[in-house]
Amino acid sequence: MLETLVSQLTDPFRIGLILFLFLTALRTRAATGLAMPLGLGVVFVAILLPMTTGSADVTDNAARLTAMAYGVVANAIILGCFVSGWVVWTKARQ
Repeated sequence: MLETLVSQLTDPFRIGLILFLFLTALRTRAATGLAMPLGLGVVFVAILLPMTTGSADVTDNAARLTAMAYGVVANAIILGCFVSGWVVWTKARQ
């Protein structure tokens, strides 16, 4: 369990997807807000990666669903780091 979560937290592709999701949400926050796009994006990336990768640990449905559930947690942690960094950055600039 912990190994899966750590591997997802250190996946550079996942980190990049969440980073650019966050940057896109920041640019469009006047029209769409932040909470809904970020929440849906976290779930989308968590579902997308196990469904499109051909790794051996997600060959059956139970393992795939587990990877998706851990993916939501990992994505939320990564996004939380970006959001907290952005909050600190905007507070420091004021």
